[in-house]
Amino acid sequence: MRISKIQLAKEAFKHKGFIQKIPVIVRMMKSVLNKNGYRPEVKNMIVPGLVLLYLVSPLDIIPDWLPVIGVLDDMALLALAIPMLTSEAEKFVMWEASKKTDPNIAEAEIVG
Repeated sequence: MRISKIQLAKEAFKHKGFIQKIPVIVRMMKSVLNKNGYRPEVKNMIVPGLVLLYLVSPLDIIPDWLPVIGVLDDMALLALAIPMLTSEAEKFVMWEASKKTDPNIAEAEIVG
């Protein structure tokens, strides 16, 4: 049974609503590039980036033409990278919400 990398990626991206978080990840990447933008944990951005490069690369540690074993290295890397990226996206959403405060509302102290 031969499974293509595209089929593997489709299955992995179903992990905990990853597809729905893609717009958040795109916004996060744009924010990271801004001077005063979001600053993620380095490992949570570098590891998924390296995994993406590995998956699109024609070079593999274990060749894909080997039945079952050939796809295991790709699955293991996706299983590592997707949770890291989704957790960073969730942190970004919280950061983004904290930045969207209303400038007309000042901090107040309740006395009484």
